[in-house]
Amino acid sequence: MNWQDVLAQLESGSLRAANQDEAGNWHANIEVKQGILAAFKAGKNVAFDDNYQGFVDKHNLPARQFSPEDGVRLVPGGSSVRAGAYVAEGVIIMPPAYINVGAFVDTGTMIDSHALIGSCAQIGKNVHVSAAVQIGGVLEPIGASPVIIEDDAFLSAGVVVVEGIVVKKGAVLAPGVSLSKSVPVYDCVNQVMREKGAEIPERAVVVPGTRPVKGEWAQAQGLSMACALIVKYRDEKSDASLELESILR
Repeated sequence: MNWQDVLAQLESGSLRAANQDEAGNWHANIEVKQGILAAFKAGKNVAFDDNYQGFVDKHNLPARQFSPEDGVRLVPGGSSVRAGAYVAEGVIIMPPAYINVGAFVDTGTMIDSHALIGSCAQIGKNVHVSAAVQIGGVLEPIGASPVIIEDDAFLSAGVVVVEGIVVKKGAVLAPGVSLSKSVPVYDCVNQVMREKGAEIPERAVVVPGTRPVKGEWAQAQGLSMACALIVKYRDEKSDASLELESILR
């Protein structure tokens, strides 16, 4: 498949940078990444027309243009959706926000101000991406999985999710939570330490925490490192406090 077809199918949502198997596991689509990288290689830096005055980028990866028929609300103020990104009907994008090539944003999701949806990231239905959330992108290495945020997840202000972390359905990340393959997650409900890079379970409520640094000197200094804590799993009270307003969509 040539890069033109890859970008077109990504924008239509018929092709995705990652797919979920019957067991619920996610796998990177290497063909998609190959197509995106081929597009970058084929692209030439150009100055865009008056609609993008002052911007220079690859000629074949411009910002997307939407119409009312698309059902997407792209609020004025500096947001941009790059070519090759899928944005479903009912999505709201508040300014400024950026959605990069290969990303997939499903119906009913809110992308709030100063938020980044990185390359190939997969965002499910009815997800709330709050202000200043950073979702990391991934194009290299080619087999690496992108960040996955499944349906009905709630990402509070200042959350950072990178390095292919999977956040399962209905999970809640409290303000300031950072997740990567180097950040341990402690499940205080089930009293286990999850493996580094492990997915965040369905309906888990995650808050930022700290843990002591190993070593006599570090302990003598009272040093600690960041970690993430699962402090509960969503219940009716949690659901009520996080209910999304359909009227906004």
